[in-house]
Amino acid sequence: MLAKFGPAGNSDSFLAKGYKTNKDIPKYLKEFDLDAYEYQCGRGVKVNPKAANEFGMLALEHNIALSLHAPYYISLSSIEKEKRDNSIRYIVESATAANAMGATRIVVHSGSCGKLSREQALDYAKDTLQRAQLELDELELGHIHICPETMGKVNQLGDLYEVMQLCKVDERMIPCIDFGHLNARTFGGIANQADYAKIIDTIEAELGFDRLKVFHSHFSKIEYTDKGGEKRHLTFEDTIYGPQFEPLAELIAKKGLAPTFICESAGTQAEDSAFMKQIYLSLLKGE
Repeated sequence: MLAKFGPAGNSDSFLAKGYKTNKDIPKYLKEFDLDAYEYQCGRGVKVNPKAANEFGMLALEHNIALSLHAPYYISLSSIEKEKRDNSIRYIVESATAANAMGATRIVVHSGSCGKLSREQALDYAKDTLQRAQLELDELELGHIHICPETMGKVNQLGDLYEVMQLCKVDERMIPCIDFGHLNARTFGGIANQADYAKIIDTIEAELGFDRLKVFHSHFSKIEYTDKGGEKRHLTFEDTIYGPQFEPLAELIAKKGLAPTFICESAGTQAEDSAFMKQIYLSLLKGE
């Protein structure tokens, strides 16, 4: 079982190469030897079930593992119950769309702390996730894994500890570890392999090896400010902010893990995904 690599949405080169529709995505990804893809519903779930099913069949034919990013405006921790209830609806809509295309994971933002303490916000988020999971089960969508994501801004709920607690709501939940986000919210705290090892060890200690082995991940270099954290996504050409993928790839290969890496570079996500996969495969071969 090997790690999988792919982009979040389409790189700028998708249109530049003459591709036009979702039906072209699997063929496009195979140009880069990629085997994963994250469908973007950040601005709302607007997915035609028939088209989603056709896209999913093509992805299956090309051995592309699919995930789906749920709307950005989900707020599991909102002080307003109506917003938390709406977030459950958005999660259900995301899982329904994911199921139509054969995706097995949906990535979910937790929201901000606002005027709440981090403890209060976390309690709200856990309750919202629990209710969302119950609704998915009632709708026979319980096989779709909710993946709470680590967030990049300091005022957002979603540091590593908080995501571990969210994933403890149900054993089917898989953490989405965004290493760029963690690096940004700790102002460059991922500087070497030992820093990555602390993250990996924490996941295993909190959630067990089975979930560690198949964790979901976002990876990109991210510019950050010295107070707020995440500012903007960059490309792998950046030499200032990081984090670097090579030390993590070494660790993943050494421990025999098989996560799904979704690259969120700004406009070069397919190209940078391919670069990540090349590094990973070369390490497996001992090059």
